[in-house]
Amino acid sequence: MKHSHLYIILAIFLLTTACSPKKGPYAVTNKVYSEQADAFAQTLLQTEPVVLTDSLGRKLASEWVGTVNFNLRKPNYVVIHYTAQDSAAQTLKTFTIAKTQVSAHYVIGGDGRIYHMLNDYLRAWHGGSGKWGNGTDVNSSSIGIELDNNGRSPFSDAQINSLIILLAHLKKTYNIPTANFIGHQDLAPTRKVDPGKYFPWKKLAEKGFGYWSNDVLELAPEGFDVATALRLIGYDTSNLNAAISAFKNHFIQADSSPVLSQLDLNVLYNVYQKY
Repeated sequence: MKHSHLYIILAIFLLTTACSPKKGPYAVTNKVYSEQADAFAQTLLQTEPVVLTDSLGRKLASEWVGTVNFNLRKPNYVVIHYTAQDSAAQTLKTFTIAKTQVSAHYVIGGDGRIYHMLNDYLRAWHGGSGKWGNGTDVNSSSIGIELDNNGRSPFSDAQINSLIILLAHLKKTYNIPTANFIGHQDLAPTRKVDPGKYFPWKKLAEKGFGYWSNDVLELAPEGFDVATALRLIGYDTSNLNAAISAFKNHFIQADSSPVLSQLDLNVLYNVYQKY
């Protein structure tokens, strides 16, 4: 049957993107989600060849020949945020209103409950114009996870436990490298501060989600190039002070000033060698 392979993949895709709850407070938004997913599926079924013209306006010969070797794109990064709102319910509302233009794949409540809001293969709007390494469209390569936290208090044990279990699932499912678990401030150092100074990056690193400095630190060499080290880790150093503050919020968490003490330099030297 024509397109049989593609129809099978799309059928699986639609089954996984369809939200299971059909009733309740989000019945309307779940319906909109299913409709939008179906529209994307129809786009994938289009088999019209690309139409191109040369400098004289002459149409180039082209035809569609479908390959049998393909699959869905997969995420390669996980970006962790805090919601900066007062409750998970408030965040769910924010992410189900079109005018906010913001979303995430997962929201984790303070009680540890996980809200799966978008299929992992689809592109959420959580990273904005952030940059990490050479990637200037982080949304297209990442999964966004929002933690219900206002930024002024520690995260609950239940919340972090659920996060660690979810991260283990994502890492295994998509073969996400250890280095590719980052925070919102890491990729947007001039605009964001989340997940903030209370986030337990060391605990996550011990579980294999991101790196952390060793207990015994080697002294950073004389003339150690801070900007190069930060850039090799992934930071956008076009604003060096912001990049330093973001690094300190993630890997040191004692203060977020753009001034590096000797200990800070040692930590940076140790961390960058892991990348």
